[in-house]
Formats: sequence, C-alpha cells, structure tokens
Amino acid sequence: MDVGDFGAEQGHGPAILGRDREMSRITQLVGAADGNGPKVLVLTGEPGVGKSTLVDRAATQAAHRGRRVLWVRGCEGEQDLGFAGVHQLLSPVLSGVDRLPARQRDALRHAFGMDQADGSPTTDPLLIRTAVLTLLSDTAAERPLLIAVDDAQWLDVGSLDVLAFVARRLDGEPTALLLAAREEAVPVRFDRDFPHLTAGPLDRAAAGLLLDQQPQPPRGRGRSQILEQAAGNPLALIELARAFARDPGRNDLGPSGSLPLTDRLEHLFTADLPTLPPATRRALLLVAAAGTAQLSDVPDAGGPEVWEPAERAGLVRVDGGQVRLRHPLVRSAVYQAASFAERREVHLILAATLAHEPDRRAWHLAEAALGPDEDVARALAESAERLQHRGGHAAAATALERAAELTPDPQERARRLLAAATSAMYAGHPQWVGEIAGRVGGLTVDPQLLAEASLRAGWSLAVTLRHDDSLAFLLPVAESMATHAPALALNALSTAATPAYNSGDPRHRHDIQRINGLITRQPDETDRVWPQAAVRPFTDRQQTLKSLHHAVDTLPHGSLTGLVPLGGAAWILDETDEAVRLLDQAMHQLRRAATAGANCTVAQALALAHFESGAWSAAQAAAEEALWTATEAGADNVMVGSPLLQATLRAARGDSAGARAQVDDAVRGRDLRKSRSLYVRHRHALALAALAEGDHETAYGQLRRAFTRDARPATVHYHASLYCLADLAAAAVRAGQADDARAVLHAAEKTLEQHRSARLAAIVHRASALLSDPGDAESRFRAATGDPAGASWPFEHALAHLDFAEWLRRRRRTAEARPLLGTALDIFERLDARPWAERTAAELRATGVAVAVPAVHDVLADLTPQELQIAELAAEGLTNRDIGTRLFLSHRTIGFHLHKIFPKLGITGRAQLRDVLDRVRRPD
Repeated sequence: MDVGDFGAEQGHGPAILGRDREMSRITQLVGAADGNGPKVLVLTGEPGVGKSTLVDRAATQAAHRGRRVLWVRGCEGEQDLGFAGVHQLLSPVLSGVDRLPARQRDALRHAFGMDQADGSPTTDPLLIRTAVLTLLSDTAAERPLLIAVDDAQWLDVGSLDVLAFVARRLDGEPTALLLAAREEAVPVRFDRDFPHLTAGPLDRAAAGLLLDQQPQPPRGRGRSQILEQAAGNPLALIELARAFARDPGRNDLGPSGSLPLTDRLEHLFTADLPTLPPATRRALLLVAAAGTAQLSDVPDAGGPEVWEPAERAGLVRVDGGQVRLRHPLVRSAVYQAASFAERREVHLILAATLAHEPDRRAWHLAEAALGPDEDVARALAESAERLQHRGGHAAAATALERAAELTPDPQERARRLLAAATSAMYAGHPQWVGEIAGRVGGLTVDPQLLAEASLRAGWSLAVTLRHDDSLAFLLPVAESMATHAPALALNALSTAATPAYNSGDPRHRHDIQRINGLITRQPDETDRVWPQAAVRPFTDRQQTLKSLHHAVDTLPHGSLTGLVPLGGAAWILDETDEAVRLLDQAMHQLRRAATAGANCTVAQALALAHFESGAWSAAQAAAEEALWTATEAGADNVMVGSPLLQATLRAARGDSAGARAQVDDAVRGRDLRKSRSLYVRHRHALALAALAEGDHETAYGQLRRAFTRDARPATVHYHASLYCLADLAAAAVRAGQADDARAVLHAAEKTLEQHRSARLAAIVHRASALLSDPGDAESRFRAATGDPAGASWPFEHALAHLDFAEWLRRRRRTAEARPLLGTALDIFERLDARPWAERTAAELRATGVAVAVPAVHDVLADLTPQELQIAELAAEGLTNRDIGTRLFLSHRTIGFHLHKIFPKLGITGRAQLRDVLDRVRRPD
C-alpha cells in the first residue's frame, strides 16, 4: 500500500513521517545483503499502516546502493495457483533457469508449467526449492540482491514454502529478504523464526503532520474526528481526509457502528466508485476479479480514457502496461461493491479467455457458479490432479475444498473433502487437515467415509501435544473397523500408537492392546509391530523382535508406510542401528514428497536414534531439520522435542548454560503433564546440564522427577524413565541419596522381564553397581561394561567404563583402571563430550598416565554441526555443487562455509581436510 510520498526530502526520497525506527532497521537489512547482521526481516502491521511504502522505500534505497531488487506482491486472485508468487519473483531472471543443474532446471520448469505434462512422477519439492535458491544465488553473484515481498498473506502456500526455505539459507549469500504481511495474517512459516518489525500506528503529532500535507487539510471538529477514527493509521488518515474534503459539512465521516478499522476502510473505498463512469467501474472490476496487474491479461480492459477517471480518483496507477491498485483493499472494495451479477459476468468473461489455462479457468468458473455445479466441481478436481502432479499439494487441497462446496451429491462431496484433507496432509499442514476432515461428518452416514475422516482428524492432532484428543478420534476408528475394514483399523491403530506413547497414560496403552486383539488377522501383519512395540516394549520383547525382523526382511523396497513404523519400533526396542538405517531410508523417501508434517516426526525419531548411537553431528542436523519443518507444520510435539534433544547435546558437550536456556525456551508456556515422554526428556536434559557442571544434587532432583514419589516408586513414563536409572544412581551416590535411589531401582527392576535389550541391561547393571555393597558392585560393573553390544550406545558405554574405573582406583587398583579410562576417554573425545573427557583425563593422570588432549579435537569442536557435515563431504572429494545438492544449499553458501571452516581447522585448503579429519578419527 502506497500512502503517499510525504515529508521532507532526505536520503533516497522524502522522509516517511513517524517511521524513523522502521527505516533504521530496514537500512541495516539492506546493508546486510553483503555485510553483517540478520538477512531476513518480517515487517508486520495492520492494513493501511504503510508496510508497502516501507517496502518501496527499501527497494529504492537498495537500488541507490547498487543492489538488484526482485519483487513479489501477493495477490488474492493467484493465492490458489501453486508457485504463482515464485514465478512472479523470478520472472526477471527466468532466462537463468536453463543454466541450472539439469535436475533443478527440469524441476523448476515443471513447477512453472513451462514443460508439457508427460506423466513423469511428481517433482521433488525440495528440488524445486533448491533450484530457486540456486537461481537467486547465481543472480546475487552478479551484484548483491534484495528480495522484496509485499502482501505475503496473499501468496500461495507453495511460494511461501519456497521463500521460507530460501530465508533459512541466506547465511553467506549476498542477499537480504524483506517480507511484509498483515499483522493478523503473518504466514505460519514466518511467524516466529525470523526477526520481526511491527509498524504500529503513528503518534498524534505525526498523524497531524500527515493531515496537514493533504491537498485539502481538514480543520476544526472534522480534524479531531479524523484523528480519533484513524487511530494513527496512515491510509485511514489520507482516505478520511479525502472524504472530508468531498463533504466538509458531514459530521459522521465513517460508517456507523464499532467496526474494525479495516472494515471501515473497505467501505470507504467504495465511496469513489459511484462517481466513476460505468466503463471505468467495469474495468476496475475486471482487474479486481482477474487478480493480475498485467493489462494484456485482462480482456476488454479499455484504453487510457477508461482508466483516467480511476487515476484521477487515486484508486490506481497505470504505467508500462500494468495497473497497480493503490492498496490491496481497493481490490476488495471494488469487488465487494459490485453486485453478484456483475461479478459473475466478469468471471465468465475471464473464464472464456482462459481456455488455454485450465487451472485459472476452473477457478473463474467456480466464482461464477450460481450453486452446486458438478461440471465446475469436476474441472476443479481435475485442476487439483494437475497440481498434485506438479507437487502443489496445498493448492490441490484448496481446489478440492472448493470442488466439494460445488458438488451436488453429499457422498461425492464427502469424498472430495477427504481427498482435500489427504492433499493437505501431503502438504504437511495438520491443522488444515483437521479443519477439512471435521466437515465430512455432516455429509454422510457411510461408516467407511466417517472412519477415514476421523483417521485424518486424528492424524492432524497426532503431531501436537493434544494426545487425548487425537486418540479420541483414532481409537474408535480402530475398534469399529476391526472386522469390517481391518486394514483401515490397523492404520488407525498404528497412528494412535504415537500419541499413546507420547502421552504415557496407561489407559491408552491398555486400549491399544485390547483393540489390537480385536482386529482380524491379515496376511501382512507389519502394521501390528509398531503398536505392539510402542505400548509393550518390555513385554514379550522376544516375540516383538521376531515380528520386527520378519517384517523388515519382507518389506517391499522403498515402502514408506513400512519404513516409518518399523524404524520407530526398532528405536523403541533398542535396535538402534536398525532404527537409524530404516528411518534414514524413510527420510530419503519423504524428502521427495511434500510431507512436512511427516518429515518432522520422522526426523525427530532419526535424531534421537543418531544421538543414542553416538552420531551426534548427524543428530544435531536431523534435530534442526525436524524443528524447522515442525514450525511450518504446527507440530508442537516436535517443536518442543527437537529443542530438548538439542539442549541435551549442548549439555553433553559442556554448554550447560546454553542447554538450560534452550530448555526454558522449548517448554515456556507448555504443560507437559499430559506428555510424559517429553516431560522425562525435559528433566533429563536439565539433569545432564547439572552433571556436566558437577552439580549432583540438582541433577538428582531432576532425574528423580522421572519417577513418582510413592512408597513404591513408579515410572512417570513407562519407557523413557527407565533410561534415566544409571544417571540417577550416579548422581545419588554423590548427593547422599543412595537409599532413595535404591528404592527407585528395585521397583523398576520388578517391571522388567529378564529378556532385556543389551542397552537396558547395561543401564540396570551400572545403576546396581553404583548402589550395591562393595561385595556385589564389581560383578555388576563387569556386566555393565563386558557386553560388546554395549558399544552400540557409546556415551552410556563410556560412562559405565568411567564409573568402574573410578571405583577401581578408589581401591588402589590403578593398573586395572587404566584401560577402562583409556576406552572411556577415547569415546568421550570422539563424541566431544568435553566435561566427561576432562574428568576422565584427570582420572588417568591420577593413575600416572600423561594425557594431552589432541589439539585438533579442540579446533574441531569449534565447528557447527553443519560446518562439520560440509567438511566431511568436502574431504570425500565432493564439489561445492555436489555438497549443495545433498544439503539443499547453494554452492556459494557451501563455499562461504568452507572459507570459515579452513581457519578454524588451521588449514588453507580443502586438500588438507582429509588429513585433519583422519587425525581426529584415529588420534595417535
């Protein structure tokens, strides 16, 4: 919205009244394109506050400073067309598409419909996003770039996904991004992860100065009325001053009633329309309905004589074959001021001229529909199929929603709503899935369709903290379909196992176990493995393992529906290496589809498995991926869980203060009492931070909260709590709480069968050794450290070695302690678990061994997880483009990171990377 060029000339244009603070931040952003500071800024504010003016000024300033500016303005008319916004953004540089790597070039051409549909598989959405990033990076290589995004609330979902992807990868690029959106409608991808700047109302002094600069400044009572009604909104001030000038004697300058300011403004815009010639009003309505600024795309748009009255009225600006509305609300006002018959007429005209663009034509026919119309509904459904083929699942869901509204038959309407919910699920928008699925119930009594709707609704909640609500949908589906549709029942039961695990409530576990017994046996029982493992991990473990191994052996190649639940089951059962393998394959599959909601949950499970297996850099990378996809999907379970894992990693590496801060941020405003798995992980992260600092009393207090305070302590979470036993015992013996810890341990042991995993057996043995009498401790320590399988969980394995060595040294058995300490030190150094490496090194020195931590380890610890990943790939001989393709970054970003990596490692080029990393992996 352009509220006028007002104020004294300063810098690159007239000063904007009352916006010194905003312009200071914007100036910093423009400078950050090829300098220091945040490279993304989200500008918010109510309609009419002047966001567009600020974006325009940023573009002008950037151009004066030699930057290139690429624009995209959201348009309501193109909100349902996949990738329309990205196409607008890249239009000036589309000639560079053919210079992209082949797969990226083909993906982008396919997304923009530049190639004919050939029946090829759906384009990888991450490949599309990477192609856009690469093209922008290539553009910025010529000169620094400012990406200016206005009215982001009206961009299509696919374009928002791309922009968010780009925004997270600008580090090292000579590029900055300014995105403006209405305050109440900031796209979810930008609502919390980037710096925000709110353009608030003008103060009364600035508002008065703005009124004084109008052609006919209001005076007297009218002036005070305008200042009061406008409430500091620049557009309202200008428009109300114009209204006052038309009728200075009018007392009521605005519409009656206490309507929000935006509604008053939309009504106000219509005041100019009746005075315009009919041809001008019709041309305005055509442009408003077309949703495009390009006059050549609007039939019967008329010549200059048609547009001159609208320009004189200040509603539009016509230049270079484009008609630009003064503000998006002008479009709304023009459209709403027209009768339905007038709107219908222009939509039919537009549809008739768009025979060559079936997707846009379908939408205009839908807007012109007088009521349910199966032909139009079918055209939208066919449009949705084409959108799905191009990877535009969000746009497809929107089209199917509208198709359902136009479908006469209730049964078919229900089916199309379910198809819309499925597309929204594939687009990774669980909240939207729930909204769509909730409308199916009033359309059909078909139990199968109702069950499928409940399954979608339950899925939409399964990634949140609303575990009980999710299960309230899923469990009845599983039970009611147990014999009539056993495949659907098993699908619902498998989905339900996740919120049941996260909840930890024994009632839900009992229900899943009971319903599992009701479902008719199937030739393929793969779907039963995850529910059985999730709710009964320590009961019939041997049988569940047998089922898991059989299911993995018979799993069809690339079966995503099998990889995810089986990977989760393997993680629950402490088959950690198998879990990493399966979940990694699942992530590879998911990255090729637009399933952000699924991505975040699988990425989090993979991150946990990587952490336990000692691949901490990979765990960090997976946790970061889980978090940003969860933020986009609204999956608050992962939005808490991923930072908790990252905090645990911080604590293990010695950043206790950072770990506590990250934990506080993750749980702030969250009630974890009904999410017991996260509650236990929350306490474990804080305990590890305390242990790293040697604060055993605090650590014990945190770990003790993983168990109840009953006379016979029970686990808070039936699975997660048990893995705290050894750390609880270690803290207890140093905090004077050994008796209390023994009670916890003895109660826990009674809940476990003899056939425990090697991991859990080692944990229980270590806890028992620490809390046992001296006569029994040694055998327990040897059991905790002697099983070679324990090396699969290196951090826990090293802790057991350290505890045993300390026990031996206190008994002056230093010769026996030394090899144990050596093993522990090697593991701690490899993991970069600095507090424990320092403690182990001190113990070794006390036994008479000279210890010098290799300097390269300290240097390597300075690398971020992403930098380490890039260094490792570069050491393997991959080019910057190869690495960028793998990590979905531009090759220039990879080069930027390498230039930061080399001095940190004390080297000058990539040829030295392999030697440095080899010395770290195999220190002398």
